[in-house]
Amino acid sequence: MNITGAVLEYAGADQPYVASTPIKVSTLVLEPPAENELLVRIFAAGVCHSDLSVVNNDRPRPLPMLLGHEATGIVERVGSPNSRFNVGDHVVATFLPRCGECPGCKSQGKIPCEAGTKANEAGALLNGGRRLTREGVPIQHHLGVSGFASHAIWSENSVVRISKDVPPEIAAIFGCAMLTGGGAVLNVLHPQKSDSIAVVGLGGVGMSAILTAHATGVENITAVDLNPGKRKQALDMGATQAFSPEEAEAHGAQFSGVIEAAGHPLALKTAWNITAPGGTTCTVGLPAPGNEITLDPLQITAQAKTLVGSYLGSSVPEIDIPIYEELWRSGKLQAEKLISSRITLDDINTAMDRLSDGEALRQVIIFPEH
Repeated sequence: MNITGAVLEYAGADQPYVASTPIKVSTLVLEPPAENELLVRIFAAGVCHSDLSVVNNDRPRPLPMLLGHEATGIVERVGSPNSRFNVGDHVVATFLPRCGECPGCKSQGKIPCEAGTKANEAGALLNGGRRLTREGVPIQHHLGVSGFASHAIWSENSVVRISKDVPPEIAAIFGCAMLTGGGAVLNVLHPQKSDSIAVVGLGGVGMSAILTAHATGVENITAVDLNPGKRKQALDMGATQAFSPEEAEAHGAQFSGVIEAAGHPLALKTAWNITAPGGTTCTVGLPAPGNEITLDPLQITAQAKTLVGSYLGSSVPEIDIPIYEELWRSGKLQAEKLISSRITLDDINTAMDRLSDGEALRQVIIFPEH
């Protein structure tokens, strides 16, 4: 079938992207779903820094690639007669498929799936195949999702069913921003209500961490970012105070748990420096390969501090996404506040500029069929 999708033609283009147009909206051919795959009509897709990191070449991927990894839609066709999904199901994509058999899959979210990671790096679906072409030329899949399109083929292992009354823009962000930022709170820090935690880096993932901490009753939440506008926004998300990195470090090591969500080595250093003795620094940010920081090893031993990495918020999506849905449904998780704007697919290069310039949290592409 013919679909419309946003294809990254080359990485590392000059900004503004609206002028260099590295992403082209094209007509592509999408093959039918194979066994254990679904044909999904996309309702909405969020624009995330993990998309931008491919555009700016911080995370090199095979090209050309149909971008987008945070998306939701409706199942229009199943590839297996005994599928656990049905035509008409509303589903959320998750950007790390899980084979269910490897040591990573048996780690309960702590370690990424080996097969899923390999497929994502290759620009393929979990089974190693590709379902996209343009004028006979193969187009790579982005993280098994390629959600910047009218339709997609998703592995059943990349999909979680969601209730039909959840608005598409909310359902979409559950699949990445909330799983990653919220997961760092729920699955790594496990804060008590009286704990004092901090979030360094106030993009979509960092703000999701603040929203989740607030929704679960954490009383002392500090937001840290260079951008004063984002610090102000964080106070509306549930943060109790907000500092620049310099201000936060001047207050000393006082937080029992700190989440680094900026994907920058200086942000991780700040997060470590403000973590109290006995506390945990959790990094969910994805810096460019090769970045380094220097830590004093004496702090690790003498202060009993812990530094832990968390990919996708150490989540098991089929367990965690229903938690966010229930928190949202109860009114505790104000996920709507994360939405900066609703855009169209044709706005994608402008959206990347706004994201790169720090002007947006979550821009969500709304597809006209919905």
